[in-house]
Amino acid sequence: MSGPSDLLRLCPIYRETPLFEVVIDGLSVLVKDESQRMGLGSFKALGGIYAVARLLEAATGITLSAPQDLDRLRAAAGAQAFVCASAGNHGLAVATGARLFGARATVVLADPVPEGFAHRLRDRGATVLRRGATYEDSVAAAIDLAEETGAIHLADSSWPGYTEPPRLVMEGYSVLAAEMQARFETSGDWPDVVYLQAGVGGLAGAVARDIRANWAVQPRIIVVEPEAAACLKQSAAEGAIVTAGGPVSSMGRLDCKTPSMLAFDILRSAADRFVTVTDAQAEAAAGCLGDAGHATTPSGAAGLAALLADRTLGKRPLIILSEGAVA
Repeated sequence: MSGPSDLLRLCPIYRETPLFEVVIDGLSVLVKDESQRMGLGSFKALGGIYAVARLLEAATGITLSAPQDLDRLRAAAGAQAFVCASAGNHGLAVATGARLFGARATVVLADPVPEGFAHRLRDRGATVLRRGATYEDSVAAAIDLAEETGAIHLADSSWPGYTEPPRLVMEGYSVLAAEMQARFETSGDWPDVVYLQAGVGGLAGAVARDIRANWAVQPRIIVVEPEAAACLKQSAAEGAIVTAGGPVSSMGRLDCKTPSMLAFDILRSAADRFVTVTDAQAEAAAGCLGDAGHATTPSGAAGLAALLADRTLGKRPLIILSEGAVA
């Protein structure tokens, strides 16, 4: 079987995202910019699209190893459906992957999710359902719908008894780390500290695992969460998964109260520190990136917020600008 990078290179919308250096508030910062990833505006595109492709390979028996395999997979995938809950970019990734590879997708939204996001999903061919007042309600509804219809439930978080689809999502995210590794191997200019923002922890876990396994020069890894949703930090302190309490955070993509089991298992040993940032700090960091010409959200700027809060951790910091201003 081909690796994640090889498979995604067969995807017609895959392009490597930029890695550049910018000076912010007197600091020279390496930035991996995911704001244009595969036309969806977020790193989430990697995970959802990759997982759809792998799950369709398993369902159809067709392996994607050459461009001509795409047409065979599309022809065989028409009867296959996916369902997921989403409060943001994961639903767009699953909808886009289903459309690219010839399948169907239903995305379940909680009532507070803006209707503009629902329109973006429909534009990518997804069926949109509204279920419940919270994200957790929409997840429960997606699980029920998958059981009722036989669709594949493709979540980006894991829990006991549910690991394979979210494992594939994280495997897709690892392409981001592989792209950076190739750049640093060429330049020799490795970072000495990497800031990874986390909601349930999929991005942070995938990138941290790839760094620890493959990078020739090992940086410190700092996991960054909202102060209002420090589920990984609390779980690391307890040595077991903890559901965090707290108010709603303006870092909406990171405002997750329970970590992914798979991500926690990686980060409890791969991360050097778990830190939190306030909404005000993240909003200010997003403003700094915007002033530098790189528009993002407080969620996308959380890594920079942690760096600006403590400038002593390294001389060559790297952050992930995880999404664009409208994502």
